[in-house]
Amino acid sequence: MNKKQAGVILALLALIVCAGVLAAKVNSSMQDLGTISITDDVSDNTTVNKDSKEGEVGYDFFYEAKSVRDKKSAETLEYLAEIIDNENVSQLDRDTAAKQKIALVMDQENETKIELALKGKGFEEILCLIENDKARIFVKNTEELTESQRKQIQEVVMSVAKIKNVEIELKK
Repeated sequence: MNKKQAGVILALLALIVCAGVLAAKVNSSMQDLGTISITDDVSDNTTVNKDSKEGEVGYDFFYEAKSVRDKKSAETLEYLAEIIDNENVSQLDRDTAAKQKIALVMDQENETKIELALKGKGFEEILCLIENDKARIFVKNTEELTESQRKQIQEVVMSVAKIKNVEIELKK
């Protein structure tokens, strides 16, 4: 794959992310979803305004978290692209930025593949966050996960992203 093809792929990826963020903003302005506060505990720490519907709690966590993740990734990709395209930056820094950009795109691709694979295995809602050599998986489930389900999640992460350090958090 040459530089032109990589550039085209990254441009298309950025457009897809922008379209997703735009769609999220349009859809969220049309619905009154209530106030939600997101925390990173294993237990269910979502607080909901009294006018929110009970069934929307888990959906809102995953929806908001994916929107934040996509926005942050798009901003980072844009920043790295500016560094790569800036002639005043040293070649070493530009090469480092290019490597970081490739790693970020690969992580995004792996997150999507993991989420789709786990949804295909019957999980209702999944959020995957890959940071360095660690994968954090948020699963929407009303009951505690069985050992078999946990093992299944770890196997999917290992086969897709080759990451052994998997942290699974349950969101009800």
